[in-house]
Amino acid sequence: MTSVPDLAAQLLTDAEFVSDLARYSEKLLTEKFIRRKYGNLTDDIWNQLGEDDALVEAVENEKLRRIRNGSAKREKAQAHIVAAPDVLHGILADSAANPRHRIDAVKALDAIAEPGPQTAQQADRFVIHIDLGEDHKLTIDKPYKPGPLDDDGKMIEGAASQAAITDGSKWKE
Repeated sequence: MTSVPDLAAQLLTDAEFVSDLARYSEKLLTEKFIRRKYGNLTDDIWNQLGEDDALVEAVENEKLRRIRNGSAKREKAQAHIVAAPDVLHGILADSAANPRHRIDAVKALDAIAEPGPQTAQQADRFVIHIDLGEDHKLTIDKPYKPGPLDDDGKMIEGAASQAAITDGSKWKE
């Protein structure tokens, strides 16, 4: 059988193991899951892994990295939001609950069930607002479409379409 220091050194090079231990410390994974995933780690091995300074430091660094890049917050929120439909259903099914709360629960469940366009990524847009005074305003709001690029990925000068140039001149006195 592999000795614990050798196992700790081996697992230290496994980025997924270090990441899983960080998730375990954030209460996103269970000890049982990690022990089973990595070969049914015995109590002795589990306890000795926690005493390995290099492994503990690697896990702490991974936790810090996850906090800084937002993945810890995002995964924790995802884990908690899973409970929301059950809570909302409890409010909806409670005939003694305030009717307004029950309707709000329906709306929230509907939003969770079908998130719709609010989760779609907004396309880049080209927007110009010109205030002409006396309550006259000119707004041009078009999707951004880059022009043709040369072989180096640079924009070709003077390649704007005539349609894009004439769109702004539709305003007349």
